[in-house]
Amino acid sequence: MTNPFLSSEEYDERAHALYNEGQYDEALQLLREGLALYPQAVELHVGVGYARLAREEYMWARRSFDDALTLDPEHEDALAGLGEVLLKFGQHDAGLQAFERTIELGYEDDVDLMLQIGRALFREGFVEQSLQYFDRAVHQAEDSAEAVACIGYAQHRLGNDVEAMVALRRSLVLDEQFAEGRVYLANLLYDAGDVDGALAEFEKTSPEDHWDELGIWRLMELKKTVYKLADDDGELKPWEARLVELAGEPDAIDELLAEVEQSMLEEEQAEGQPSQGQLETLGTLLTGLVGQQQAGELGEQGSTSTDVLMADDGVHRVIMRDGSTFEGTWEEIVQALRDARDAGRPLDEYMAIEARRFYGATGLRVASHAPEAFLRGGADAGMLRIVR
Repeated sequence: MTNPFLSSEEYDERAHALYNEGQYDEALQLLREGLALYPQAVELHVGVGYARLAREEYMWARRSFDDALTLDPEHEDALAGLGEVLLKFGQHDAGLQAFERTIELGYEDDVDLMLQIGRALFREGFVEQSLQYFDRAVHQAEDSAEAVACIGYAQHRLGNDVEAMVALRRSLVLDEQFAEGRVYLANLLYDAGDVDGALAEFEKTSPEDHWDELGIWRLMELKKTVYKLADDDGELKPWEARLVELAGEPDAIDELLAEVEQSMLEEEQAEGQPSQGQLETLGTLLTGLVGQQQAGELGEQGSTSTDVLMADDGVHRVIMRDGSTFEGTWEEIVQALRDARDAGRPLDEYMAIEARRFYGATGLRVASHAPEAFLRGGADAGMLRIVR
């Protein structure tokens, strides 16, 4: 219900607060309410654009940014939002021009805007261009640990790990509590073989500082090795609890699979091996449950695409961003990816490393506990495409 006592600025402020809390639906509803009263309010159109962008409704987001720019052709936030949408649509030159327009209009000193544009470019794979905007942000705010760390992330993606570590160390000098930069630095040191340095940085973090499993596994491994800790040592319990928390609650398929596998294991121990009937029952139950779950998901999304449906024969095809194609079961595809990029590394560690790389490239978290979840998460992050 509309509230005629709110100004357009108040609508914008309240919606912005909801957006920052991740309540995109509520923010969008409030913005629509505001636009019904103030259709010429540029900020409300911009807010709708970003809410749509967060919901991955790119066509609608573009329309809102276009509406805003019709009212104010020099609105910097609308230009930044439009540039990101254009990159999503593959209109790279136009997207880059929209970003560059903010510089021409004199917004180079807007640190938050420069970081926003840099991150958008970074997520879409334009790492060198993102570095230019991160450099602009640092030039304006040399004491910003976040801005300096962004340079480190970009340098790492470009393969310049020495420069990346220099930037990350500098960010930690600026802000000792900057956990994201510290975890990233610790992982880089581990990858470089500096286990002592990695452990020193990991030990300055808390379990809540970690948002993927890789750093936690490495910290626990290093603690066990250096301090000769047993697997059940109490010092490891908080980290194990964080791993469970990050893994999340098992879905219906995970629970069913665990139950059936346990039942089959008990039968194997009693009779020697599972019967064909048991295997057929397992396949039927899982196929039915997967179909129901995916049908529900597709219904919610209003999609008729068959790209994400499980192939009847259990064989899938994945296309990477470089055009390389892999076929097989989910596990076989991940194994092939591992063999092509990092042969010899354990599969779970490979997925964890790649999940961190995906996060560095896109800012999106990708699960690494199972091959299917890893590949589907990679597809959601835009790092690969599942065609079957």
